[in-house]
Amino acid sequence: MTPFKDLLALAVNRKGSLKAVQSQLPEVADQATLRSRDDAWYLSAMTRRVFRAGLKHSLVDNKWPAFEEAFFGFDPEKLVLMPDPMLDERMQDTRLIRHWGKMKAIRHNAQFVIDLAQEYGSVGEWLAVWPTDDTVGMWQLLKKRGKQLGGNSGAAFLRMVGRDTWYPTDDVVAVLKAHNILDKAPASQRDQRAAQAAFNTWQAESGWPQAHISKVLAFTVG
Repeated sequence: MTPFKDLLALAVNRKGSLKAVQSQLPEVADQATLRSRDDAWYLSAMTRRVFRAGLKHSLVDNKWPAFEEAFFGFDPEKLVLMPDPMLDERMQDTRLIRHWGKMKAIRHNAQFVIDLAQEYGSVGEWLAVWPTDDTVGMWQLLKKRGKQLGGNSGAAFLRMVGRDTWYPTDDVVAVLKAHNILDKAPASQRDQRAAQAAFNTWQAESGWPQAHISKVLAFTVG
């Protein structure tokens, strides 16, 4: 497997300098920051990710203050009690993105957030203590227990909140295939684990967050 220092050298060559590479790396929050945010903040981010899927992100973001107002600041304890008639009312609110499946996912994911808080103390604590060498385990948990958080949505949510995660963009997958780590996009758990093992190796070599390694891989081809 190609050492990370060689991949970084390719990225620097394409971008012109190490500074240019570093300026485009995603933000990664430390454990204290992850723990400092309340569960409503994480539920809001999770829901925003669900609504962003398939839509222009700026469209969703511009409507988000209205969502915060309509859904009680994303207080999970309130949202799990939200009856269907109240959701029906939100479907008539022209300030919102009126997608019934995604609306219903809010209530399901509110319960998911409550469950995580009961198991770990808070969502932030779950994010902080999960092993760094098992990023795909977080994706799988989000897919299995959350609603509309499969595909790349789990990774996208983690990236949004600053939890370190690699991201299987087309460019990243192309690099993994070129280095014979994968032969297709990592849809199966087996392929995700194979890619995870490569990222763990590069992280051990470099000390870089996996989110940054992922971006460096993308820079080598795009």
